[in-house]
Amino acid sequence: MTATTSDHGAPSGGKRAAWPVVAAKNLAAWLDVLFARPRRPYRTLGYKALLRAHRRWAAVVVVLVAALMLLVDPLAAGVRGFPPVVIGLFDDVTDFGRSGWLLIPLGGAILWIAALIRPTLDRWSRAILAAFVARIGFVFVAVGLPGLVGTILKRWIGRFRPSEHGPWAFSPLSWRSEYASLPSGHTITAFAALVAIGAVWPKARPYLWAYALVIAVSRVVVSAHFPSDVVAGAAFGAFGAILVREWFATRRLAFIPAPDGTVRPLPAPSAARVLRALAAAVERRPGPAHP
Repeated sequence: MTATTSDHGAPSGGKRAAWPVVAAKNLAAWLDVLFARPRRPYRTLGYKALLRAHRRWAAVVVVLVAALMLLVDPLAAGVRGFPPVVIGLFDDVTDFGRSGWLLIPLGGAILWIAALIRPTLDRWSRAILAAFVARIGFVFVAVGLPGLVGTILKRWIGRFRPSEHGPWAFSPLSWRSEYASLPSGHTITAFAALVAIGAVWPKARPYLWAYALVIAVSRVVVSAHFPSDVVAGAAFGAFGAILVREWFATRRLAFIPAPDGTVRPLPAPSAARVLRALAAAVERRPGPAHP
């Protein structure tokens, strides 16, 4: 993501500035690209077509959530009958569904690279780092944005968490944490991460599925959410990440629309090239980072 190359790297020209100034300029340039108008003639299915294509899945999710609320949620208190060791194990595991585990290191990496990319860095290294930032930036937005929207939505819905009040206790527009059950925020994060990271690094998908499912189950076991909450959270997080991927693809950031309207990932730089480009940026040498 730059202002001087097609891969969106760093702004050019000027004397050596302090790293906060360099980081701010690079971040501003990357945001300009992220919010630029979609490139033509490259087009995806479009948001309306994407919503239409997922109408059936949305209907299935709505029916499933309603069925769970009617038939399964009233039994959710039964999980308290699990042995304490099981509940304790899931209580430790469930914290890995917090978005901070992903967003803090990803945001830190983006800021660090933004501070490293200077006009004196060779174009090849800038292009490699820009391609890398586009990918981790996509994961950051695809996980963070659905999580943020979900946090607001659950406060609007105001469903009481599993308790003696049962599954039908609601207090809409409540901003108290005990009325933040539907949808599950941890599950939104886990399934958004499944889709986002899996889109960038497909080989990680089996591990991501295991992670997402364990987080979803843990939220029920520790009595933080009803089963319907985690199903709603899973669908919300996954579809939110898909919409973010659509946004990036229309701007040719990490993804590109195929002729049939689907989205495909752009070739990613190898880990070795990213490390060489980082080394060049850290050493501030102008030599090329490619073999």
